[in-house]
Amino acid sequence: MTAPALPRPPALLGRLVPAVVLVVIGLAVVAPWALTGADPLAADPVDALAPPGAGHWLGSDHLGRDVLARVVHGARHSISIGVAATALAVTCGVLLGLAAGLSPKWLDEALARSFDVLSTLPELLLALLVVAITGPGTGSVIFAIAVAQVPNYARVIRAQTFVVRRSGYVEQAVTFGRSRLAITGGHVLPNVLGPIPVLATIGLGQAVIAGSGLSFLGMGPQPPAAEWGAMLSEARNYLRVAWWEALFPGLAITLTVVCLTVAGRRLQRRFEGRTP
Repeated sequence: MTAPALPRPPALLGRLVPAVVLVVIGLAVVAPWALTGADPLAADPVDALAPPGAGHWLGSDHLGRDVLARVVHGARHSISIGVAATALAVTCGVLLGLAAGLSPKWLDEALARSFDVLSTLPELLLALLVVAITGPGTGSVIFAIAVAQVPNYARVIRAQTFVVRRSGYVEQAVTFGRSRLAITGGHVLPNVLGPIPVLATIGLGQAVIAGSGLSFLGMGPQPPAAEWGAMLSEARNYLRVAWWEALFPGLAITLTVVCLTVAGRRLQRRFEGRTP
């Protein structure tokens, strides 16, 4: 019997690096003090726009605040917005998808066309429209991103529901006289959720981008809160004299989204049976 082949170094790095980055980001969310002891809100005009060095490892911003501390503490705002928006979108998408897949044809068609119309709009544009109606603020940003992402989950759940409702075990449960609610909760719902972890992982990255974009436009957490998109907004006026003020929050957003996308794609390959 031959021994299983070991992963090649590039493949191993492709798995290890995103995992390490996501662990560090998770640590920044739950325990930012473990990565930096500096206060992200402490301003020191004497140290304003100090370049990266021993005093400030990633430099300081235009108010003399430590960029490293603000990037680390900003993870909590940015990731929390993404997680909350994704959780709300998944919940609403699953419920609406189930409702469409189990409803009479006329109601299913009405819901399906609504999903299609919303899906034609860019997510950020739709989120901007919702925020314009509800007003700025963290709660509004979360709600807006969730509304923009709901069709992605609802359409998948609707399609999965059509497949599951015609399966043998569901037809058998109907034959045995089980109630519609029991069949939905015990047979349909558990078997339509398979793609959700993959979609939610990738969707989380998209939600982080959307949240940072809305914060960049001044619609998310308000200053002096440390949030990656808001940090980029503040740094745009100092790009020529303090490149580090914009580079590191932008790098944090990029790394987070790339690593979440890599993790999501890997989950997708596993779900489809293309990798061990």
